[in-house]
Amino acid sequence: MSSISVMEIFSIGIGPSSSHTVGPMRAARRFIYELFEREFLEDTAKVIVELYGSLAMTGKGHATDIAVLLGLEGETPEGVDPSSVQMRVQHIHQAKTLRLFGREEIAFNPDEHLKFLRGKRLPFHSNALKFRAFNKSGVLLHSQLYYSIGGGFIIDQEEAIGGIQKEPRAPVAFPYTTAEELLTHCKREGKPIWEIVLQNERSVRSDDEIYAGIFRIWEAMQLSVERGIMTDGILPGGLGVKRRAPALYDALSGSEERIASDPTLVMEWVSLFALAVNEENAAGGRVVTAPTNGSAGVIPAVLHYAQKFVPQFNEEAIVPFFLTTTAIAILFKEGASISAAEMGCQGEIGVSSAMAAAGLASMLGASPEQIANAAEIAMEHHLGLTCDPVAGLVQIPCIERNTMGANKAIVAARLALRGDGRHKVSLDAVIAAMNETGKNMMSIYKETSEGGLALQIPVSMPAC
Repeated sequence: MSSISVMEIFSIGIGPSSSHTVGPMRAARRFIYELFEREFLEDTAKVIVELYGSLAMTGKGHATDIAVLLGLEGETPEGVDPSSVQMRVQHIHQAKTLRLFGREEIAFNPDEHLKFLRGKRLPFHSNALKFRAFNKSGVLLHSQLYYSIGGGFIIDQEEAIGGIQKEPRAPVAFPYTTAEELLTHCKREGKPIWEIVLQNERSVRSDDEIYAGIFRIWEAMQLSVERGIMTDGILPGGLGVKRRAPALYDALSGSEERIASDPTLVMEWVSLFALAVNEENAAGGRVVTAPTNGSAGVIPAVLHYAQKFVPQFNEEAIVPFFLTTTAIAILFKEGASISAAEMGCQGEIGVSSAMAAAGLASMLGASPEQIANAAEIAMEHHLGLTCDPVAGLVQIPCIERNTMGANKAIVAARLALRGDGRHKVSLDAVIAAMNETGKNMMSIYKETSEGGLALQIPVSMPAC
C-alpha cells in the first residue's frame, strides 16, 4: 500500500482554486505532454476543450479558462509567474493563437474552442475536462478526459474507471487509511504521528529533501501572508470586495501591550493572517494548497499564531507540524474527499481546520490520541458546511470562512489537550459522517453557485 506525500498535500501554486485553477492547469499540460509523447504535437492544428459540472458552472469566477490556456502553453502552477498571467491571457484573446507547450503555435479562439457546458455533469466527478486535438484535415489525433478531484490532484478516465495509478507509488513502511490503523502504528512502534509519516516519506525522499521541501512550503506561506498584509485595493471579479488585511494589520500593530487586558485581540491576529492569504488567493497570487486553495489561509494562520503567541514554537517544530497535518489530510482523502464539488465546504475549510488543529496539538505536546481528538473536534463543527460562492468567486463567503476555520482549529487543539484522548466520537466516525453528509448534500450547495448564500446577495454581474 502507498501513501500521499506532504509535498502533494501542500503544493505551491496560484489562486484562486486548487480544483478549478491548479488542477485544470495540470490537466491541460498533461494533455499536451501526451501529444508530445505520442509525436502528435507538431501535427496538431486545433484543440477543443470542454468543461463540465462545477468547472462549467463556476469556472469563470475560479479562472479555470485562464488555467487551461496557461497549461496548454506548458505552464505549471508551481512555475508560472502570477504577474505575467494577465498580459499572456490578453495576448491569446487578441491574437487568437497560443503556443502548445510553448513552441507549436496554433489558431485558438477561447470563445469558440474553450466550452463551458453549463448544466452537464459526468458521472464520476463534477470537475471534468475533456480535451481533443485535431490535425489540419480535421482528423482526431488524441482525446482525453480528466477529473480535478480536489487539492490540485487530477486523474484521467482510465485511472477513474480502473482505480489505477499510472505512476505506481513506492510501498511505505506504515500503510494506513483510517485513524485506527494510524494510531495502532503509533502505539506498536512507540512513535508520534509525525514520525510514522516521516518514515513513509522516506520511501521516496531523503531526509534532506523532506526537510528542505517542508521549509519551502513554510516560506511560501510566510510570503503569502506578507504580500496579503502589504497589498491594498479591490479584488478582481466584479464584486467590488475590498482587501481588509492591510487595514487590520495597521489597527493591530502595537497591540501586544493591550493583549493582557483584551485577550480577544489574539483572535484578530489569527483572522488577519487568514485574511491575508485568502485575499492573495482570490487575486490569483501565489499560495500553498493546504489542502486546497479555497482553504489556503487556515494552516498558515494557525502557524503564524503559534509563531507569535505559543512559547513552544521554534523552527524545529515546523517539520513535525506539517507531517502531522499530512497524516490527517490523508485520512480525509482516503475516507471522504477534499473536493468542495463533492463534499461542500466541509471538505475544504473543515479538513484544513482539522489538519491545523492536529498540527497545533502536536506542537503543544499532545499524544497521538489527543491529536486525533483535536482533528475530530474541528471537523465535527464543520459538518454540513456548504460551498455557495457568490458569483462563482472565491471571495464571499470563502475568505471569512478561513478566519473561522483557523480560530476553530485553535479551540479544538486546546480542548483536546484538556482531555485524555478518549472520546465518544472517533475521528474515523466523523470522517464517515462527513462523507455521508457530502453525498447527501444537494448539488446546488457544492460549488455550483446555484443555491444558498450565492442566491441571497444581489450582484450587478452575471453569475459565472
